[in-house]
Amino acid sequence: MKKQVPIRTYTPWDEQAPGFLEIDTVAHCGTSTQGEYICTLNTTDIATGWTEPWAVLGKTQREVFGALEEIRGKLPFPLLGIDFDNGPEFLNDHLIRYCQAERINFTRCRAYHKNDQAHIEQKNWTVVRQFVGYDRFESPAALVQMRKVYELLRLYVNLYQPVMKLIGKEREGSKLRKHYDMAKTPFRRGAEAGSIAGEKRAELERLMAGNGPLSLRRRLDAELDKLWRLRAAGQTGAAIG
Repeated sequence: MKKQVPIRTYTPWDEQAPGFLEIDTVAHCGTSTQGEYICTLNTTDIATGWTEPWAVLGKTQREVFGALEEIRGKLPFPLLGIDFDNGPEFLNDHLIRYCQAERINFTRCRAYHKNDQAHIEQKNWTVVRQFVGYDRFESPAALVQMRKVYELLRLYVNLYQPVMKLIGKEREGSKLRKHYDMAKTPFRRGAEAGSIAGEKRAELERLMAGNGPLSLRRRLDAELDKLWRLRAAGQTGAAIG
């Protein structure tokens, strides 16, 4: 199976059109990986930083594939490629055949090299862990509520949270200096690139007009409070997965 999926060690931010995603799963298992628990399929676009999380119960091939299709429908630009780790939820015949049929580029990182997926690893922390946390969630009610959270979180992150883009590096002796461009929201980056246009852009602009950042954050915090009340008993704290 691995021989069918080429290895990608990195993708420079300035050499990709919008639509190439790094994807990963984040486990909401609390302190134990026993039993069935909720996971987040998290995806981020390398060029714009556009991030789409979605919650699934477990991380079977079927559940993860369904989440990927859900996310594909939410993206404001075409899905052109995905890059994933070597987990069986991604490295399977069903997903490979789907990508081939849909003409979606697919690559994988090297095993045990998290830096190969630096973009999604960062978003796993800033989008998933910093908002949802490390507690265990396992009930159908928690799954529904986490999806409600993500419906708001995707708007908050992509429409209102600026991100900086690495544009260059230079070494001065033993120090490596990194240079970044002006911080812009993922929506603005996509619009300026021409990848968010037409009906998709109009829809997002309507959402921005009806959801200011402060009111959106208040709604998000309220939904997060409801989610945290659905934590599994005795399973709080740092996660294993």
